[in-house]
Amino acid sequence: MIGRALLFLSMMLSTFLAVTSPANEVTFESKPARTHLLELFTSEGCSSCPPAEAWLSNLKKEPQLWRDFVPIAFHVDYWDHLGWRDPFASKIWTARQSEYSTRWKSSSVYTPGFVLDGREWQNRNLPPASSESIGVLRVTLANVDRVTATFAPASGGARNYEIHVARLGFDLNTDVKAGENRGRKLLHDFVVLSLTNEAMSAGTKELRFPAVTSNQSADARTALAAWLTEAGQIEPLQAVGGWLP
Repeated sequence: MIGRALLFLSMMLSTFLAVTSPANEVTFESKPARTHLLELFTSEGCSSCPPAEAWLSNLKKEPQLWRDFVPIAFHVDYWDHLGWRDPFASKIWTARQSEYSTRWKSSSVYTPGFVLDGREWQNRNLPPASSESIGVLRVTLANVDRVTATFAPASGGARNYEIHVARLGFDLNTDVKAGENRGRKLLHDFVVLSLTNEAMSAGTKELRFPAVTSNQSADARTALAAWLTEAGQIEPLQAVGGWLP
């Protein structure tokens, strides 16, 4: 009887500890090998973008999602002049694509445009898992808006980094009333709704998780994506991400 009582108490204690563990905290951690950052530059004013976005949306079904690659979609604003203003577009995202173009010594930008680990990517097959050892990027979100990021590089030596943390939106629907996609109902996933960029030294940084800047229902699915770059650079070194509860 005593043994059975002790077993019951042990089970009750385990249940209590699980319940009282931080329920408002979630952690995402990369592998030591590089996790690809796959960026799509897109626009609701571009008639050739919906197929690219449909391909991106299908990545939600891939078992390698978040583990081997992190997809994100930046909506640019340079097609807004065609008569339809993309509600998810930002001049900041346009500037990001322009910076890539400058680094590639290209004279133009276009949509849909894919970028894989900072390089122009025109292959619609999933990139293979990387074997390049980069280091472990760990991101913890607590109390809804407090982010703690740590990076343990595979090779020693102190370096200056920048950490980038984005809030991603899913199942975002738009009835387009004008422009090249007039009359279409568009569905978007992996949309960058907001982004915070901060300098990171000594392998750790605390920052605020950016609030949503676009209209989105309170019960819509969201995710966190984070990536690390060298200070002053745009090409990602390591990435991590995952679904938010």
